[in-house]
Formats: sequence, C-alpha cells, structure tokens
Amino acid sequence: MKAIVSTLKGRRLTGVGSIGLIIVTVVVILAIIGPYVSPHDPIQHNLKARYKPLGYSDDNGTYILGTDQLGRDIFSRIIAGCRVSVIVSIFAVVIAGSIGVSYGLIAGFVGGWIDQIMMRIADALLSIPFIVLVVAISGVVGAGIFTLILILGFTGWVTYARVTRGEVLVAKELDYVIAATVVGQSKLKIMFQHILPNVMSSAVVLAALQVGVTIIAESSLSFLGLGVQPPSVTWGLMLADGRASIGSAWWMTTFPGIAITVVVLGVVFLGDWMRDVLDPRLRGE
Repeated sequence: MKAIVSTLKGRRLTGVGSIGLIIVTVVVILAIIGPYVSPHDPIQHNLKARYKPLGYSDDNGTYILGTDQLGRDIFSRIIAGCRVSVIVSIFAVVIAGSIGVSYGLIAGFVGGWIDQIMMRIADALLSIPFIVLVVAISGVVGAGIFTLILILGFTGWVTYARVTRGEVLVAKELDYVIAATVVGQSKLKIMFQHILPNVMSSAVVLAALQVGVTIIAESSLSFLGLGVQPPSVTWGLMLADGRASIGSAWWMTTFPGIAITVVVLGVVFLGDWMRDVLDPRLRGE
C-alpha cells in the first residue's frame, strides 16, 4: 500500500484527474461538515413553503434550489445526501474488496480443484438476480443503511475475486516468486509478502471505480424503497419523492439527478487517472 501511495504522489494529475479529485474532495468535505453549512434543516417540514421554485424566500430564509412536497429545502437535502452516499459507498466497497481480494488470492494461489470449486461458487452467486437477493436480505434484517451496506458489500465481491485471481495466476509465474518457493519459504509468506502486493494496485483501482457503481446502486435501491428509509436523506429517496411532481416541480428530481451524475463522473475520472498511473502497461513501463 505504501508503494501505491508513493506512486500516486509521484505522478502529476491530468485535467480529468484534477476534476475528479476536486469533485470527490468536495463531496467528502460536505459529508463531514454538511450539518454545519446547510442553510436549512434537511428534514424540517414547512408546509407553507410547499413546491416553491428556485430562489424562493420567506421568514426562514432563501431556498436556493426550491422546496419539495413538504416544504423541505432541496439544496440542504442534497448536502445531507452526500453523507449517506459517502458512508454507504466506502463501507460497502471495503467489505466487498476485502472479501473479494482474499477469496481471489486464495483461489488463484491454491489452484487446482479448489480454485475450480471457489470460482463456481462465485458464478452461482452471479446467477442470483440482484433484486431477489436484495429483497431476501431486506426481509431478514430490515431496510436501512446497515442493510444497504451489507447488500452491496456481500454482493459486490465477485468482481474483486475474479480480477484478483487473474492477477495472482500471473504473479505466481514471476521469477522472484518461483525463487521464494525454491528456497523453501512458507506458502503464507509467499502469498501475503510476495504476491498480494502485486495485486493490490489492481484492487485499489477497481475499488475506486466501484465507488461510483455503489453510489448508483444505493440511489436505485433507495428509490425503490429497499435501501435507506426516511427520515434519512438520500438522493435516491429525493428522486422517488419528486417523480409524481416532475411536471410541475421539476427541480425536485433534476438537482438530485445532477448530484448523482456529477459525483459518479468525478469518481470515474479519478479512478481512470489512478488506473493510468498504477498500471505499468498504460504508463509505458
């Protein structure tokens, strides 16, 4: 991991990478300080200000991006939604990445029939429709942030496992790994000291790109009522609240949609830059 950090520090950000870093940094900062900078309480009702357009003002202040069906400030709710997106995406990616990298590392290193069985288990998980799995887990543990993290974490590890397994199969054939085997180093030492560092760069890049996928999945599940529940604020719930009024109060769905799009693009831009830096085939080494 130290090698990955030093490599990233030694590379200049591209224009796209800079945009991605700025967007991601702003979202993380808003997730931390959001409650202190929001102009209004994101869950406070104000029925006198229902469906007000952009720039509406009253005794409580100005509603920059208008209000929703309960008079809640859209701008403040978008800021509040940053926290849920950051928490869910980070924890879900950490869970999925930890499981997937460990699984792929073991499968690729051990090989043989064990590798075949482990990969068929991964294939079986992929064959289960995602929405069926979501409903099943939600029915057991109930809907909410914790459930959403579990769902996204325990269904997203297969991609990491497949990528890691492929990298391990290549790393096993490297000269220094073969030499370590010849001199009698233990399999655990070879696996974690020699092979794992070689596959971590791919895992880190994949994790960065999967953050955007996770944000979209979180918003989609919340939109369907299978994720985060009110009074918590998420961009998916905001889209669900505004779909019935899209013709008369377009701002209720437009701005949460823009927020999702911009954040996901920022994560993808940053992930693409990290891939270009960490992949020696792309940086000409």
